[in-house]
Amino acid sequence: MLDHNLFEIIACPVCKGKLHFDKAQQELICKFDRLAYPITEGIPVLIEEKARELSLDEVSS
Repeated sequence: MLDHNLFEIIACPVCKGKLHFDKAQQELICKFDRLAYPITEGIPVLIEEKARELSLDEVSS
């Protein structure tokens, strides 16, 4: 389980912006860069090369 206090200090490694937790997908979302960072075994993988690009539909929701 991801510690919600972590959200206060964690940031997108690309733009340094706020990340949003997608509980259903177990991802951290950066809407500005349109990237979704996976959470593996409770650990955020904040590596740009490991992130998937979000579609325009995903960003607008």
